[in-house]
Amino acid sequence: MILIAGPYRSGTGDDPALMANNLARLEEAAWPIFRSGHVPMIGEWVALPVLRGAGGTGPADPVAEQIMYPTAERLLRHCDAVLRLPGASTGADEDVRIATERGLPVYYRVEDIPGYQAAA
Repeated sequence: MILIAGPYRSGTGDDPALMANNLARLEEAAWPIFRSGHVPMIGEWVALPVLRGAGGTGPADPVAEQIMYPTAERLLRHCDAVLRLPGASTGADEDVRIATERGLPVYYRVEDIPGYQAAA
C-alpha cells in the first residue's frame, strides 16, 4: 500500500473547489500505482468520511485537527511507501517525515515506484 501525499488544503484558503482540485490531482496517481501492482491510499479518502461522522463540516472545522493528520499517521502504520507529489503541504511533509522515521521508502515520481508500468 502506497500513501499518496501532496497538497490538499494548503494554499486553498479553504475554498472547496480548490481542495477538490487538489484531491483530484492526488487521485491522478492512484491508477498508475494500482496498475503497477500496489494499492494506492490517500488520507482524505479515510479522513473526510470520519470527519463527517464526527459532525465536522470540512477541513477547517475545529474537530478536523483530531482527524485529518492523525488519519495519515495511522495509515502510515499499514503503508509500505509514500509517493510525495510536488507542492507545499505541511501534512505531506509530515507524512514524509514519519515514513522516513519508520524506514519506509519515499518516492517523488510515480515512475520510480517498483514495478512501475507505463500506460499501454
